[in-house]
Amino acid sequence: MHRLSAGGDPVKVVIFCGGQGLRMRAASAASPRPIPKPMIPIGGRPILWHVMRYYAHFGFTDFVLCLGYHAEAIRSYFLGAEAIAGPPTDDVTAANGSCAGNGNGNGSAHQLTVGFHGWRVTLADTGLDASVGQRLRSVRHLLRDEETFLANYGDTLTDADLPAMISRARLAEAPASLLAVRPNQSFHVVSMNGGGRVRGLLDAASSGLWINGGYFVLRNELLDELGPDEDLVDVFHRLAADDRLLAQRHEGFWAPMDTFKDRQLLDGLHDSGRAPWQVWNADRHDALSVAAG
Repeated sequence: MHRLSAGGDPVKVVIFCGGQGLRMRAASAASPRPIPKPMIPIGGRPILWHVMRYYAHFGFTDFVLCLGYHAEAIRSYFLGAEAIAGPPTDDVTAANGSCAGNGNGNGSAHQLTVGFHGWRVTLADTGLDASVGQRLRSVRHLLRDEETFLANYGDTLTDADLPAMISRARLAEAPASLLAVRPNQSFHVVSMNGGGRVRGLLDAASSGLWINGGYFVLRNELLDELGPDEDLVDVFHRLAADDRLLAQRHEGFWAPMDTFKDRQLLDGLHDSGRAPWQVWNADRHDALSVAAG
C-alpha cells in the first residue's frame, strides 16, 4: 500500500459534496427521496463511495466531507445500516455551534467524525449555498496540521496514479496541482470569425483541449490565499498568472457523472466487470479509456 504522509500524519482528503447537481436532478428525483449527486449509485454504491475507495486503495483513509445540499442523505449513509464499521468514533461540534457556510475558517461547521469501513470520515455541514472555496475555508481548522492535503469534487472517477501525482506536486513546490484530462463529452468546439461565421467544428475529445479533472493536490499555504468570498477557481486564476499552478496530464481513464447518460456509462462499465477506476480490484481487466459518444 502506498501511504504518503505530511507532518507524520496521514494526508487528509477533502471532498466537496455540497452542490445541487442540477444536471442530475432527474436521476435524483427518481429516488424515493431527493439525494445529492455524490449519493447517486454506481453498481449499488454511491459514486462518493467509489471516489473514497480509490483514495483508500493508496492508503488515504482520513476524509473530510463538505456537506450542503441534502446533507442528511450523506449523514444517514455513513451513520446507517451501510456503516458496517460500527458506531461513531467521535462526536465533535464546533465551539460556537453555528452552521458554517460563511467561509471564515474559524471552525464554525457542525461536524461529526465516524468510523466507516476502517476509514475516518468527518461530516462537516458547510452551508447550502456556499462555493467550493467557502466550503474549503469552513473546514480549514481541520487542515491546520496538514502540509499537503488532497481534494476532490466527489463526482468524477479516474485510474490516475495518485502517488505519482503527489510526488510530482511536491517536487514542483506549487501551492496547487490539478489533474488535467481530455474532455469526453459529445460537444463540439466552434471556431469562428468576428462576424460569427463558423470556420470549423471540432469534436471536444479530439480537439487538443485539456480540462480540470477535479483531482487536486494542495499545500496548506493555498488556504492563506483564499479570500472569504472567493471560489477555489479564483485562486487558481491568480496562481496560474504567477506560474504557480501545476497541471498533471492524464491520458488514461477519467469520467464525470454530470448527466443520466454518464451514469448509464459508468453503471455499464461496473456491470461488465471492466471498471477502470476500480484500481482496488487486483484482478480487474484492463479497460480502454471510454469516451461518451
